[in-house]
Amino acid sequence: MAGIYKLSLWLLVASLFVLLGWVAFFWQPPIEPGTHAGFEVSEAPQGGDFALQSADGPVALHDFRGKVVVLYFGYTWCPDICPTSLGYLTAALNELPPGDLALVQGLFISVDPERDTLEKLKRYGEYFHPNIRGITGTPEVVREVAQRYGASYAKAEQKSETDYVVDHSSALYLIDKEGRLSEILVHGTPPAAIHEALKKLI
Repeated sequence: MAGIYKLSLWLLVASLFVLLGWVAFFWQPPIEPGTHAGFEVSEAPQGGDFALQSADGPVALHDFRGKVVVLYFGYTWCPDICPTSLGYLTAALNELPPGDLALVQGLFISVDPERDTLEKLKRYGEYFHPNIRGITGTPEVVREVAQRYGASYAKAEQKSETDYVVDHSSALYLIDKEGRLSEILVHGTPPAAIHEALKKLI
């Protein structure tokens, strides 16, 4: 009897792991009109050029003409969403041959410039992949860029050592070689799908 109980428990645990794996890699939440990754947006994302700062100096979108740019809005204190998204992007980048990889630039825009220093952003981006650069700007400029791309975020106070978290949308914005917003990949898009989307633009 005990053996049957243990076998049933093991099968239940295994089933839950399979279900969680499917959710993580294949399920994509539906986005209703007027929302973007769970946040209300005022209008359809338009994209466009912008200028922010990195540890190595100013960074503008037009600096990367001729390359495919992958844009992501987040912050280095993010406990799970940002590492997951950047991890998926890294897996996709690692599948590109060197010639294609040279034509892709990742930009991680911090929506928490109060805590994310430029040096910290540099280390954070490079930790995931050498082709991911961490950048940010004044709160006003960052918010303007985010609104242009349809990204949303807001502080949520909490009693912890970090004082607050930042709730934020978590899409990947794919920008073509001419600097035009081409595609928005929702959070949880599997690395293989990110890879295919990049290949189309390269």
